[in-house]
Amino acid sequence: MGQYRSMDHATLAKRGFLLGVSLFVLGALGEFVAPVLLGPLPGWGNVLFTDMEALGILLGLFSPLVFGIVLPLVE
Repeated sequence: MGQYRSMDHATLAKRGFLLGVSLFVLGALGEFVAPVLLGPLPGWGNVLFTDMEALGILLGLFSPLVFGIVLPLVE
C-alpha cells in the first residue's frame, strides 16, 4: 500500500486528460489537413490518425476516472 503515497492523483488526472485531448486534436487535424497539404495519404497514415483519435478519446475518458476516482479510493 505504501507505493501509492507519492502519487499526485490530481496532477496525473489532469495531465492524462490533456494528453488524451491533444492526441485527439492532432489525429483529427491530421485527418483533414494532411491530405490538403500533402495529397492523398497512404493507408498507414490514415490508420495512424484514426488510432490517435481513438486513443485520445479513451485516454481522455479513463485518466480522470482512474487517477481521480479509483486510485484515491483504493489508497
